[in-house]
Amino acid sequence: MSTNTQQFSVPDDLTAPQTKLVYLSLRVMEEATVTELQDLLALPKLTLLSVLESLVSSGFARRTEGGYASQ
Repeated sequence: MSTNTQQFSVPDDLTAPQTKLVYLSLRVMEEATVTELQDLLALPKLTLLSVLESLVSSGFARRTEGGYASQ
């Protein structure tokens, strides 16, 4: 049985636990909608939108036609 394990590091600039969680989720999923992240992480949509916009403005994520993706 083969396993594929990837390790992702969190940038030092990201300090809030929710921000780290969303960032790592985007890294693993590669691209996700707010609804997909909400279902996965059980975070309120307003919280997710705030965190995602913060990640975008800091250059750690970008908006896509289908939602958000990690940089």
